[in-house]
Amino acid sequence: MNYILIPILLVLMVMVVVSLVRGVAAFLQSTKLDLERDEGAGATEMQLRQNKMMFARIKYQAAAIIVVALIVMASR
Repeated sequence: MNYILIPILLVLMVMVVVSLVRGVAAFLQSTKLDLERDEGAGATEMQLRQNKMMFARIKYQAAAIIVVALIVMASR
């Protein structure tokens, strides 16, 4: 069973890093745009993308934690 779960865990770890990097890149781009915008104009496209990427990161981290728990349970 570990032969299946460990590759799944590795893929999830890569997805966490990818979504984190994409979220940080969107954050850096949104801060440049925010300096030039009015306060009450609403969320920009980059802010929405940042929110989407950070939510994806949380989902991948939760899935990775579940896989780690399954690996621990299978090793007992």
